[in-house]
Amino acid sequence: MASATPNSTTLSLRESLCSEATPLAVRFRALFSLKHVAQTKPGAESIAAIDAIAAAFVSPSALLKHELAYCLGQTGNSAAIPHLTAVLEDLDEDPMCRHEAAEALGALGDAKSLEVLNRFRDRTEEEVVVKETCEIAIDRIEWENSEQRKQEKLRQSDFASVDPAPPMPESQKSVEELEKTLMDTSLPLFRRYRAMFALRDLASPPDLSTAVPAVQALVKGFADPSALFRHEIAFVFGQLSHPASIPALTAALGNLEEASMVRHEAAEALGSLGDEEGVEETLKSFLNDKEIVVRESVIVALDMAKYEKSGQTEYALIPEVTGMA
Repeated sequence: MASATPNSTTLSLRESLCSEATPLAVRFRALFSLKHVAQTKPGAESIAAIDAIAAAFVSPSALLKHELAYCLGQTGNSAAIPHLTAVLEDLDEDPMCRHEAAEALGALGDAKSLEVLNRFRDRTEEEVVVKETCEIAIDRIEWENSEQRKQEKLRQSDFASVDPAPPMPESQKSVEELEKTLMDTSLPLFRRYRAMFALRDLASPPDLSTAVPAVQALVKGFADPSALFRHEIAFVFGQLSHPASIPALTAALGNLEEASMVRHEAAEALGSLGDEEGVEETLKSFLNDKEIVVRESVIVALDMAKYEKSGQTEYALIPEVTGMA
């Protein structure tokens, strides 16, 4: 596994990220800063940032570890693959973290990851959320390396993220048609995800004529039988930060029978809407939730809400990490 000597900034961020004494919200900001370094710096600096992110997988926080895996998948750097493969293969790891590692391998798009993804998709006693994520990741890698991809015309997205599935091609863009595909449980999850991300793109910017209908179509996804699918709906709402999603996100967070991975994603999505009336109060009411991943998500979401209200231009970057720990 390749490694590199970190510079002082990366080392400071790594220390903040890996310290259990550092407040969780600060650790998240350090993580997003390291992701930025990994995405934008050349060679050794990028690898040092990837190593720094991976070093925090020893944390007891499933929320943090799942976010580490997500960020590694967004780096576009194959140096992250061994770290992510190790998380997926660790049967003692939280399923939410293992699912995120599988999704991240899909985002990186390397065909060499197909072996491990196929293995856990087909593992008889595997957690459903991991099996489903491996299925989507396999389809994404196969699409990434296909002739079909070269022929498709995709709408330019407002979002820079590498998604679990690309949006549907531009020619298939009616909200009604996309909603039908989104909710058809007989279809492969990858295809339904493509409809999901196409609807996301039709909901941005928020004043687009299709925005509210697209949000309303996405809300219906919260009734899906798959917890993985419902959690992705919440993630998309976090990207959109559309006020029309607040009632559905609040209901998902407040449903104590809902899977914790869905509730935590709903909390973080509400954090991105922190400047909207009543959102902070809603989040604060879950600070003592019975689920630790929800409690921690609320802490991070309230930090995001504070950022939304502050007018800062970038949530991720921390000028002086050591001063904030």
